[in-house]
Amino acid sequence: MAMDADLRAHLATGCTTLARCWALARADGTVMGFTDHDRPLAFEGIEFRPETGLSAFALEQNTGLAVDNTEALGALSDAAISEADIAAGRYDGAEIRAWVVNWADPAQRHLQFRGTIGALARVEGAFRAEIRGLAEALNRPGGRVFQRGCAAVLGDAQCRFDLSTPGYVHEGPVTAVEGARVFRLPALPGFEPGWFGRGRLIVRDGAAAGLSGHIKRDLAEPGARVVELWQPLGAEVGPGSVLRLEVGCDKRLETCRLKFANILNFRGFPDLPEEDWITVLPGQSAEPGGGSRR
Repeated sequence: MAMDADLRAHLATGCTTLARCWALARADGTVMGFTDHDRPLAFEGIEFRPETGLSAFALEQNTGLAVDNTEALGALSDAAISEADIAAGRYDGAEIRAWVVNWADPAQRHLQFRGTIGALARVEGAFRAEIRGLAEALNRPGGRVFQRGCAAVLGDAQCRFDLSTPGYVHEGPVTAVEGARVFRLPALPGFEPGWFGRGRLIVRDGAAAGLSGHIKRDLAEPGARVVELWQPLGAEVGPGSVLRLEVGCDKRLETCRLKFANILNFRGFPDLPEEDWITVLPGQSAEPGGGSRR
């Protein structure tokens, strides 16, 4: 991005009034601004506050497709970045933008860096965040995987199943919580046991609002429904909090056809032979009925 002409002229004077500003945008829509100047600055509808104690290390930028990265260091405070929010994962993958700004005239600024938060560590009341550039996304593997199970995520652009379809989502209050991992709800007579297994649980309100987890078990007990997550949520969920349960999918062809009636969008290869298919003799086959080997 070309540097602002007025800022370039200001730098050419040799006597500058520069500061650095960072804007952090979380996945839940919260936007926070920080600056190393000694007074607040504002632009693009964001107030950049100096009292957060945030500072940044040198920015490493490369040509080509190499990943740009830097680090940010700051103190944990309830007014800015809190330890509870970090533990809850609210900053995971948050977008970061960094500017060099003429604090005497914030209209003179240059966007130096744009990326996301990677590894985030907490040490003795402070945090250290690794910040990765936009080229980091190119490190993700692409293409299709040849496997029997479906490679799509339930409800995504490949699956195309509408999760708002009646009978596939439940929202209601939780009656008891054990360790932010096991959730006890009233009985759900409209949903058979295991219906939400491999699905997703989302907290709608309270201190954990917006947090979600993958469902490990969905059990029906007399007068109750018990949902267990693979990992506990990063914040406490109190009785009475509203939960959203989304149906689960085990990626099998039969499930896609019978549970979702969505077989046209199945993204797996159910007839893919096993690895040892070429060495199997007729008498060793698990299906000796004369049909096709699956």
